[in-house]
Amino acid sequence: MNRSSAESSGEHRLDGLTAVVTGANSGLGLQTAIGLARRGAAVVLACRSEERGAAALRIAREATGSASLTVRPLDLGNLESVRSFSRDWTGPLDLLVNNAGVMATPLKRTADGFEQQFGINHLGHFALTGLLLDALRRSDAARVVTVSSLAHRRGRIHFDDLNARSRYRPWKAYSQSKLANLLFTMELDRRLRAVGWPVIAVAAHPGLSTTNLTAGMRGAAVLDLMGGFFRVMGQSDVEGAKPILLAATGPQVHGGDYYGPDGPGETRGKPVLVAPAPSVLDEEVSARLWSVSEELTGVSFAGLPAVG
Repeated sequence: MNRSSAESSGEHRLDGLTAVVTGANSGLGLQTAIGLARRGAAVVLACRSEERGAAALRIAREATGSASLTVRPLDLGNLESVRSFSRDWTGPLDLLVNNAGVMATPLKRTADGFEQQFGINHLGHFALTGLLLDALRRSDAARVVTVSSLAHRRGRIHFDDLNARSRYRPWKAYSQSKLANLLFTMELDRRLRAVGWPVIAVAAHPGLSTTNLTAGMRGAAVLDLMGGFFRVMGQSDVEGAKPILLAATGPQVHGGDYYGPDGPGETRGKPVLVAPAPSVLDEEVSARLWSVSEELTGVSFAGLPAVG
């Protein structure tokens, strides 16, 4: 049995460990939180909306019977919210799941003036990870799991216009942000391995999963079309969360791994180790993106110098 198949056949217990899942109010985030709680982890549901977070907390507690579920406010489109969440954190953190995101929305800006998809999907998670790095280091074996997408294959990092000041195309911006998620993961893992810290960075994608991610798109007709496509070609959010859970809990997961479904085009199926697009392995681009992300967010990863 190969490594990925062996891992997906069982559940690794997480008793005594603490996890944070961003965007845990619904969809993949909620199902990931439920899956982690069922394995014994104490899970913090990090949600932008307090009302939706409270509703998700009730659902998760009913589904798991766990008393070790809590909810905390986190708006990844506001760096002050990210800093507040991190400042208030105490103790070690064993698992950070960077899941929250928006997809193909009309042009909007975050509170800090970033194009929304790049700002929330990438920069918010970049800053959150950097600000929680000390807490992750206090764990015996921490993981950072960042959720990407099949759309990363069409992505390109537009360093000359990261914030869509000259031209905006929703799907190109989304693909850019999902490529950035993977470039960040690979660069983070390289830097962690270089200093020998007990933290690994891995990534996953859910294939085509039926969630509320399409809710931000423009127009009812588009919503109906995309929702129908995802339902026919894809899988449920429960199934879509399985590659994320494998990345988060698999006992043989290695830093830099990337997990997704094993079905046609990786759109659905059992969670396995998959290969990212070749562009993800461009170390020059990933190092440049890291440097630009530090400048834009004002967050540096102390103790993690550039590699090479």
